[in-house]
Amino acid sequence: RLPLKPFTLVGATTRIGLLTAPLRSRFGIVDRVDFYSVEDLTRIVLRSASILKVEIDQEGAREIARRSRGTPRVANRLLRRVRDYAQVRAGGVITKEVADRALGLLQVDEKGLDEMDKRILLTLIEKFDGGPAGLGNLAAAVGEEKDTIEEVYEPYLIQEGYLHRTLRGRKATELAYRHFGITRKKAKRMPLL
Repeated sequence: RLPLKPFTLVGATTRIGLLTAPLRSRFGIVDRVDFYSVEDLTRIVLRSASILKVEIDQEGAREIARRSRGTPRVANRLLRRVRDYAQVRAGGVITKEVADRALGLLQVDEKGLDEMDKRILLTLIEKFDGGPAGLGNLAAAVGEEKDTIEEVYEPYLIQEGYLHRTLRGRKATELAYRHFGITRKKAKRMPLL
């Protein structure tokens, strides 16, 4: 035994299933943290802007928060990139319009989808007729590692309803088709003999 003073240990993971049951049981409280609301993220963006000494209005902060995938880390990353844009092109002030233009240049759309999210969905729709497509084939088609797609991009796309994961592979949902303004092709039925 090591002589230790009493302490509190706090652990955090996005992959609790990878922890062994004995390790999980060592924690007295096991809780799940949901994604942040746009309102909470707006407050976080405003506070971070204050710390960074960035001039931002409420609507500019809300626009950044809206596209932050429910995650403060993403919100703060986007704030720093929008700040950079504002310093060069908007006199250093972030408004809704400035945030919209900067996020457009960063290819983060109004729903928070970035370039790779859109590439994954459009590849499913255009190259795999909406799916299902196996993860290996999808990864090869978009030029990304399987693990990265599965761990970084899929959770948000599934949670937001753009992607389904089935036993046969990944499928783009009706919401994904609508997001891109694409009409889903109807499957042709083979005539009965």
